[in-house]
Amino acid sequence: MPQSAYQDLTSHFARIGRIRNALGILGWDKDVMMPSGAADSRADSIATLSVLCHDMLTDPRIGDLLDRAEAPAGTWEAANLHEMRRTWLHAASVPAELVEASSRAASRCEVAWRTARRDGDFAALLPLLSDVLDRTRELAIVKGAALGLAPYDALLDQYDPGTRRTDIDPVFAELRRDLPGLIAEAQAHQATLPPIVSPAGPFPVARQEALGRQIMTALGFDMARGRLDVSIHPFCGGAEDDVRITTRYDDADFLSALMGVVHETGHALYEQGLPTEWHTLPVGQARGMSLHESQSLLMEMQIARSRPFIDWIAPALRETFGATEADAGWSADALYRTVTQVKPGFIRVDADEITYPAHILVRYELEAALIDGTLALRDLPEAFNAGIHDLLGLTVPNDRLGCLQDIHWPSGACGYFPTYTLGAILAAQLRQAAFDSDPAIPQGIAHGDFAPLLAWLRTHVHTQASRLSTAGIVAAATGTPPSTDAYRTHLRERYCGATPQ
Repeated sequence: MPQSAYQDLTSHFARIGRIRNALGILGWDKDVMMPSGAADSRADSIATLSVLCHDMLTDPRIGDLLDRAEAPAGTWEAANLHEMRRTWLHAASVPAELVEASSRAASRCEVAWRTARRDGDFAALLPLLSDVLDRTRELAIVKGAALGLAPYDALLDQYDPGTRRTDIDPVFAELRRDLPGLIAEAQAHQATLPPIVSPAGPFPVARQEALGRQIMTALGFDMARGRLDVSIHPFCGGAEDDVRITTRYDDADFLSALMGVVHETGHALYEQGLPTEWHTLPVGQARGMSLHESQSLLMEMQIARSRPFIDWIAPALRETFGATEADAGWSADALYRTVTQVKPGFIRVDADEITYPAHILVRYELEAALIDGTLALRDLPEAFNAGIHDLLGLTVPNDRLGCLQDIHWPSGACGYFPTYTLGAILAAQLRQAAFDSDPAIPQGIAHGDFAPLLAWLRTHVHTQASRLSTAGIVAAATGTPPSTDAYRTHLRERYCGATPQ
């Protein structure tokens, strides 16, 4: 019977979901707590579980069950069936031995990347990174052939279902055209204001950590279902009902860690807000990484760098670090100028809101060329440095500040980078819709009450999970299809003097 086929599928996919939860915790531990001597053993364990998931997804019965299963149109069950088929198509296109080889290559390269990044030694990483790229390209080719997609589009679809280069390229072409002028306009406006005076350190790490936990809780993070730790590269991971975020600390700069915590908390709030009744099933997962990044960037860029947020948090910052309002750099005015400073820099995760898209444009173009084979991996550092110089006017001094700074390529995550800027665009649209819909939301932020904002996000984004497409979720939440209008307006208002935020 069709209903029996659907029930068999949900039971099968729920087991896969629980194994992926275990993989999430193993991956978190690898990046946070694992001793370096365990790297090879951990790579084998992760590869084995990855192959187990793949074998379960490609079980010969799945295709037949999918053909026989039915669900009423427009229901969660129908959406779940659609997502199960999409997941199965991705998995069925890839042989198990390639899954295992890719997982093992990425695990080993990630561990080696830590040392190579520290030393700025791209040559040392090249053999392992070459192995990862070869496996990733193979995956892209076989998935593309099965799904009727170009290889890079097949990778994009893993992270952002339905997104294609034809969607991205026009948006990014506009950004590439407009960014230099927008950066110059923002810096010119900045030059008309008093000089920026930032707080002086040191800022004890223990106090930074306590502050981060305080802000996480205020934003709505459930500490009973997650935790905060330290890693080389901030991330959000873990499992359902065990959402783990990380940041990194610098005793000379508390804002980098704090904004990292806010960013990852945005991701975590999304994960903690997914509908519990659909946990472990495909429809119950976050829709895609553009929407996921919209949640982190809404919190970090749209909210935490807004003037009302800074007015609220400034007293807590002074109390945490033993400063007074009269001390240089500690007034709300000074702090706001610091968090909205436009200054091209080398590190993507520390970039300001206007220069950040330039970092993504460079990476997007390079990773697409690596997958297409039009860029040789050995030439990556030179091409990366040229891209940064072209868009930001900076001369990259070493690979630690260049192509080695991100974990994405060592982990095989090609196709992920464009979702950061796509997410920033969606974040502006969602924030504007939230503010327009309920005056309690902006009023609450000014007083440190984020419950109205979180409630709106829970209703319109988080609990929707993968019931609709990204475009469908955004259109239902905002009343219009995804658009760059709110994003462009936001940047000009905040950074070019049109309307202070």
